[in-house]
Amino acid sequence: MTADKSLIVAQGLTKTYTAKSGDVMAVKGIDFKVMPGTCTGLLGPNGAGKSTTMGMLMGLTRPTEGTLTIFGTPTSELTREQRVRISLVPQEDNLDPDLTVSENLFVYGLFFGIARSVLKDRVPQLLDYMQLTEKSGARVSQLSGGMKRRLTIARALINDPDLLILDEPTTGLDPQARVLIWQRLLELKKTGKTLLLTTHYMDEAQRLCDQIIMIDHGDILDEGTPRQLIKKHVPGHVFDMTKPIPKNLPLYEQEDVGDSVLFYVNDEDAVAFRKAIPEKATYLHRPANLEDVFLRLTGRRIRE
Repeated sequence: MTADKSLIVAQGLTKTYTAKSGDVMAVKGIDFKVMPGTCTGLLGPNGAGKSTTMGMLMGLTRPTEGTLTIFGTPTSELTREQRVRISLVPQEDNLDPDLTVSENLFVYGLFFGIARSVLKDRVPQLLDYMQLTEKSGARVSQLSGGMKRRLTIARALINDPDLLILDEPTTGLDPQARVLIWQRLLELKKTGKTLLLTTHYMDEAQRLCDQIIMIDHGDILDEGTPRQLIKKHVPGHVFDMTKPIPKNLPLYEQEDVGDSVLFYVNDEDAVAFRKAIPEKATYLHRPANLEDVFLRLTGRRIRE
């Protein structure tokens, strides 16, 4: 029998919280695996169970039922040597406002027992990598949101981890800041690091992830590569048509999303469908994406 080479394995993973109204099951017996050197995305809306799953991975909370292992060891039994191979980029930046940019990295490195002589070289290297060299002496309060995020990622790399866990890494950032972070994360993956991230940005998941785990209300809806999920659940063409919808259009699968209706059309019929649309109609013709997959699986958009 071939040994399981997965870096992370979850089996029957369940987390239940007790509330005044009764028990609330945040994660409902999910199974998944993460292979070394890949980027896996937990994709779902707020309240889907993504952050709870992350908390269990980091040992911040224990599973109510099921098993969760990293490096083949239950998360509750990880040794110090194993824990220093894992780093977290939290959803909210928690940088030390009393320290400079460089000091935030240096002091964090000392917590891991990294020698000062090593940190003197590693800190400037990480600041250069995240394009923060010019801000090395600045206080955190002087940084933009994108700079703070890049510094938080640099801090997570100070111990040269094998597994980097990122909780909503680009939430609230402008497009330019997001693209820079995407570039760095793709480069990290090429070096052999394993990335596990949560996101509700479909373009982010499609750009970064080798594997997508779609999660909603604590359940896994489906998983696979972005291409596999799109091909499985949605025809290749989407016509996003503003209301009112013209009469006598060919009948195809559709979703009403408020001000517009999405028509899902296969490759063979896309040209004919476009010709059938009256000239006065307002519409956008685009390829199907992960947002469409989530909509088809749940009947709602991911950020509703």
